[in-house]
Amino acid sequence: MATEPPAFVRLAAHPLRWSLLTALAGGDLRVRELVAQVGEPQNLVSYHLRLLRGGGLVTATRSTFDGRDSYYHLDLDRCASALAETGAALHPALRPEPPPPGRVAVLFLCTGNSARSPIAEALLRRRTAGRVAVASAGSHPKAALHPGAVRVLAGEFGIDVTGQRPRHLDSVAGRRFDHVITVCDKVREICPEFPHHPRRRHWSVPDPTADSMAATASELDTRIRHLLPELVPGKEARS
Repeated sequence: MATEPPAFVRLAAHPLRWSLLTALAGGDLRVRELVAQVGEPQNLVSYHLRLLRGGGLVTATRSTFDGRDSYYHLDLDRCASALAETGAALHPALRPEPPPPGRVAVLFLCTGNSARSPIAEALLRRRTAGRVAVASAGSHPKAALHPGAVRVLAGEFGIDVTGQRPRHLDSVAGRRFDHVITVCDKVREICPEFPHHPRRRHWSVPDPTADSMAATASELDTRIRHLLPELVPGKEARS
């Protein structure tokens, strides 16, 4: 007797939805940017985004730069789980494998370089043990790191950043980067061009408060885990 394909297959197999998932795999995007990438009308794109959200693969958050806009985000943890379940439904030995990556340099940017981007910098450096060159900067750097960021990195991840200070993005403007990742909606709008044509991607992460700092660090760590296969040979997105 024929059986129904797994839910992930039924959801992702549609050509337009697959195109949307592929676009969002590179970073968070707004509807109009997705429309431009997939070349389909906005009402059709919005309809399929609703289906992807209903299936738990995609989430949406309001832009902190323009509250009328929303950024769509692909839940890579959910995709990884769904892919594993799909492979196991066909044969227990089947599992998705990450693409072979290379050694790279990564820059994280936010407005103040006091919380989101230095947290991302510290977490990626920890997970790659120095095998990736990592930096962070801000368009309007604060005088010091947010004390909540310092506490969370020390308490949750064992990372000491007490000697680090925010810096302006001008200080890294001439350096070569393979990836430039904006973790702030505001800085994404003014991010300058960098030499050597780095891969640009955006992570729409709200500006954290002291109370939400741990959740922000956890979200960034999850995103970084899924970035690892692109950066370090043999690295998998493990917890």
